Amino acid sequence: MENKFENIDINSFFDLAKIEDAADAEIVVFTAKQQKMLDNVLPHLKASAPQRYETFSARLEHLSELAKIMAHFPSLFERQQLVGGERTPTSLIDALLKHQNEGDATLHLPSKATLGRSFLVTKIHTFATLSNIAKNIGENEKIVQELRDEAVKMMFSLLAEDVYLNCVCDKAMETDLRREMAISLLLLWEHRSDEAIDQIAPVLQKVWIARRQLAPAFGTMIGTSELLLISMQMEESWTHFIKERLGDEMVSHAMEEFIFGISTEQIHTLRSILRERGIKAIGRDEVSEFLGVYVKADAGLDYRDFYSMYTVRRDNARARARLGIPGPQKTLEDYFIQFVLQSNREKQKRDIFAR
Repeated sequence: MENKFENIDINSFFDLAKIEDAADAEIVVFTAKQQKMLDNVLPHLKASAPQRYETFSARLEHLSELAKIMAHFPSLFERQQLVGGERTPTSLIDALLKHQNEGDATLHLPSKATLGRSFLVTKIHTFATLSNIAKNIGENEKIVQELRDEAVKMMFSLLAEDVYLNCVCDKAMETDLRREMAISLLLLWEHRSDEAIDQIAPVLQKVWIARRQLAPAFGTMIGTSELLLISMQMEESWTHFIKERLGDEMVSHAMEEFIFGISTEQIHTLRSILRERGIKAIGRDEVSEFLGVYVKADAGLDYRDFYSMYTVRRDNARARARLGIPGPQKTLEDYFIQFVLQSNREKQKRDIFAR
């Protein structure tokens, strides 16, 4: 089969120094900020609950050992001779761009990627556990919240990994942008950190909090007032996204799914049921009763709830794309993260031309 993509070396996007730095850098178990959080809480834990301190300290050691194991795997930015042939950063990116198989891609990904995902999940749980411990020993509420926020921020790295994979496999997107996202994906796999997350995570977290505090009108199923209330509280990147993309029907449907917590198909069904019965509005706790099947339209602020409900919408979107079913083929998070990355890319181009 003819190769549809031009074989462009990774050096076209990253200078050599950056690639060498990426290959040489080790995975950081704890950032300076995270280490400071640990240093604030662990002495208090040791003084108030020595046995629990020993247990948690052992957990931190295991996490460090896992990072050391990951360090033994070859860098994704190095040239490697594998059984199937030579692997370079460029060939790995090309493989990601060309891979279009349906189903879960886990077994097609580098071992370092799957091991790193486990490392990140363990780290998320570790900080979430520490936030609960800090609360139980009477730690300052600000410190408790900082620990929770750190766990949420890391959760968004998992989410971003899903989004990058979706975008890399999306043939409707520009090949150059897909290639740049593939590079971001390699950096995420290599270091389990991503600069874009620092920009995106706080916005999505605020959107989620605002969504949780709203009471959508499950009668009109429009969600316009809810959307306006959410947007009034957001950063410029979110309001810009709303202004630029909400006119897109698929983005609008993805927004409805996010706000109401049910699928596009269930929204249509519920709208018809309420219209037929002449009911103007119902609450989130009544949705399952009217649909005749349990759905988790409501959710708390727990990071696991956010990710769980995201994955439901993600899997529904992938199924629609695969089967050609009407409705959003991406999640709201997909559309937003893609929009931010494209905006950053355009800004970088403008800055270069301005020099």
